[in-house]
Amino acid sequence: MEPSLQLQAAIRARLVASSAVTSLVPAASILDKNSRPETFPCILMGEGQTAPDAGLSRTRHQTFFDLHIWATEPGLVVSKQISGAIRDALADTFWNVTGLHVADLFISSSRFMRDPDGLHSHGVVTLSAFVKEIA
Repeated sequence: MEPSLQLQAAIRARLVASSAVTSLVPAASILDKNSRPETFPCILMGEGQTAPDAGLSRTRHQTFFDLHIWATEPGLVVSKQISGAIRDALADTFWNVTGLHVADLFISSSRFMRDPDGLHSHGVVTLSAFVKEIA
């Protein structure tokens, strides 16, 4: 199994379980899809990448994952509030991911953009995780 897929499920579960996140974004609007969002605000599970980490067994990986935040607003305030709620929901705690030990998961960057349509804001929160496959 691709580690980023297992991690994606755990991240979504953590976000929908967070009242701070769901007070800003309904749980039904936190999803994995490839098209432009239809409902606002929303969090779209974005791109993932897995790179090998050190170790001869090749069972350790560094995984990167993007969360795309979309909101209807003239500025960037709501996107930044959602990003803060995501940060709190993913804060250092034990991660229970089937088949993986998550040694570390953290936000490596957050960036915020105004959509060219002038009606929406867009944020991208990039996560980084160090994981090890377990039996």
